[in-house]
Amino acid sequence: MSPNSTSLTVKAQNGSPYQLNHEQTLKASKALLTHIKSSEKEKRKVADKKSLIKDDADSEENEDSSSEPIWLLLTTKKHLVDQKRLKPSKIALPHPLNTSETSTICLITADPQRTYKDLVDSPAFPTALSKRITKVVGVKKIQKKWTQYEAQRKLFAEHDIFLADDRIITRLPQLLGKTFYGNTKKRPIPVSIQAAPARTEEKKIAKAKGSGSKDPGEPKVVAAAIEKAMQCAILNLNSSTHTPIIVGYAHWSAEKLTENVEAVAEVLVEKYVPKKWRGVKAFHVKGAATAALPIWLADEMWVDEADVIGEEQLKSIEEAKVSKKRKGRALEGGAVEGLSKEKKQKLLESNDDKLDEEIKARKEKLKLQKLEAMMDEDADSAIPKASKKSKKSKAVAV
Repeated sequence: MSPNSTSLTVKAQNGSPYQLNHEQTLKASKALLTHIKSSEKEKRKVADKKSLIKDDADSEENEDSSSEPIWLLLTTKKHLVDQKRLKPSKIALPHPLNTSETSTICLITADPQRTYKDLVDSPAFPTALSKRITKVVGVKKIQKKWTQYEAQRKLFAEHDIFLADDRIITRLPQLLGKTFYGNTKKRPIPVSIQAAPARTEEKKIAKAKGSGSKDPGEPKVVAAAIEKAMQCAILNLNSSTHTPIIVGYAHWSAEKLTENVEAVAEVLVEKYVPKKWRGVKAFHVKGAATAALPIWLADEMWVDEADVIGEEQLKSIEEAKVSKKRKGRALEGGAVEGLSKEKKQKLLESNDDKLDEEIKARKEKLKLQKLEAMMDEDADSAIPKASKKSKKSKAVAV
């Protein structure tokens, strides 16, 4: 390693044994953004079109979320969860992702939808946010009007951001399908819009079953929850070792992107990764069509020493695999044809030496049977058979 190179695995002196290297993260962010902009310029030269990514720093804040997203890729040594979670998680960001004041919002609510339409139209609800919420729709309306593919595509194109009541968001993948959940561009963001539970002496009062579950929250409280949800990064947890999450856009500065990357990485490791940093394999940043640039790599590919397999264990595992294959082939190849279920099971449980002997004996027996059959066939062919005269020969004889 050269003296000027930067290590991708940094151990902190205090607190957690590992952490992101700020210099490496900033360096990777700059390289990634520069590459995206240069690629866009090349495309502009070829196609003779205006660039979607503006170089002017003053226009950065006027850009909307249509710019190319930047992803933080978390690779773990083990799966984060055993099953896919349909309800996304939210991570607060120092620099929000949705800052455009002109983006339109579709709010998907629990039924009845009229309750939440009245809430958005309430004088106590902030006017600026109310104007941006152009549609409020309930689950029953979704089931009636937007189950067809073309209708879903139209709804998808009409709005920039989709928010969903966190009580019904797990039902939406089945209702909205691949149109919304085939990618992460406009997946509904969970938001709490119901009334907060009452408290007495710092304890929640349990609600009776079926009562109060559809009560909306206060207009100002719901508006604040919506604003907060739109400013967060959305984390979709799957049964996988790879977890992508959008942390910024290509028109951002490298410093802004770096701050978001570090904030999201800290929350991911501390809250979602088993064994925390010891469970992390790597962190990368990438664009939609770029290579992934590493910002942190683990110096160990395992979590615990028990996960490391020695040479003897590996050899025994390979031998067990070979033994299993040979026994399976013996059954498939007819070596135990005609045997009862008990004898087949006994053969499976036998050792390799005994299995080899049985297979050899069976082959010899089959060879003898084949030889006897050939001898019988030769004997039959030696016996003369009466020839059959054709109709034509009979006619000539007459």
